[in-house]
Amino acid sequence: MGVMHYVKYIAIALIIIGALNWGLVGAFHYNVVAAFFGDASVVTRIIYGLVGLSGLYKLYMMLNKK
Repeated sequence: MGVMHYVKYIAIALIIIGALNWGLVGAFHYNVVAAFFGDASVVTRIIYGLVGLSGLYKLYMMLNKK
């Protein structure tokens, strides 16, 4: 198993975390990431950035599937 194998599963986990967080924000106005790490903290911004990059990575992988 190469590094990209782990990157794929980390991306999937981050996408799921992001989806669940947005679901909670939409349904209950509760932001889990901000609750754990603080609103607009550096860690929160890093997590949001990683979730966004994971989404772009999975989109790229979907569009380039042969």
